[in-house]
Amino acid sequence: MLLDGLLASAIDAAAARLADGELVAFPTETVYGLGARADRADAVAKIFAAKGRPSDHPLIVHVTGPAQIDVFASAVPPVARRLIDAFWPGPLTLILPRRADIAEAAAGGQDSIGLRCPSHPVAKALLQAAERLGVPGVAAPSANRFGRVSPTLAAHVVEEFGADLLVLDGGATEVGIESAIVDCSRGHPVLLRPGTLTRAQIEAAAGEPLGAPDADAPRAPGTLAAHYAPNARLRLMSSAMLHTALQVLGDEPLKLAVYSRGAPPAAARGVRYRRMPAQAAQVAHELFSVLRELDAEGAQLIWVETPPPESEWDGVRDRLTRAAAA
Repeated sequence: MLLDGLLASAIDAAAARLADGELVAFPTETVYGLGARADRADAVAKIFAAKGRPSDHPLIVHVTGPAQIDVFASAVPPVARRLIDAFWPGPLTLILPRRADIAEAAAGGQDSIGLRCPSHPVAKALLQAAERLGVPGVAAPSANRFGRVSPTLAAHVVEEFGADLLVLDGGATEVGIESAIVDCSRGHPVLLRPGTLTRAQIEAAAGEPLGAPDADAPRAPGTLAAHYAPNARLRLMSSAMLHTALQVLGDEPLKLAVYSRGAPPAAARGVRYRRMPAQAAQVAHELFSVLRELDAEGAQLIWVETPPPESEWDGVRDRLTRAAAA
């Protein structure tokens, strides 16, 4: 994406707002983020207030590149360096030991910090412009109310927060779901949240297996049991269960939507239907947008076909499982 003069001017204005401790929404390759400078607790507090997010639920700090890591992290283990070399800039967040003198509010009070270097050209330009104004990194969760569906278009952000928030429009996000999160703060890498990078890809770059989260794992964004939820009640169903349920629907009109890989049977006429793509990356790209569209169409129930068990579907399955638990 080439940055035209109008967008470049908007980026400069957004960077100035960040430097002044104000909020700005901006696109990344994953979802749109709601950002504030990570080194000021008063600025970070505005994120928590706007989202209705608990202040002990940590944020991810977005940086321009590896050179900014030492501003926030007290140590960078070799495995973290290997992952940075393989996947930055890109959809991978690393949890590292936090320097005691910075970003405590952004870290939710923990002694670890989540860092990511986004690849979206608008995000990169914004972070670089903010850095020139003295902003070492931008804390930015997804730009939506806490626990709800993440935004993948600038219009989604405006729907959430209104027109007073400065929103940089970078078009539809490419990836569509949030980054994978790997904890590198405790000696052995642990996958805390799946994304579109597969476990096999991350393990190959890390040079060692990824552990599973345990009771001592740091808190991480997007890992609560209920999250990413539309207004409609979402239910995950196997293909067979979904087919049977649709066959036994009565004549009573239902505000029901179906998102599945197979077409609904003839008995399900009148049900809103969206076909799920066959590829995991395509589903990740459109998932949150589809859920928002079905909400806007008035669906009160959304039945979703459970994704396949293969690892490339882990990120999509994680988001849908949490959405169904809300």
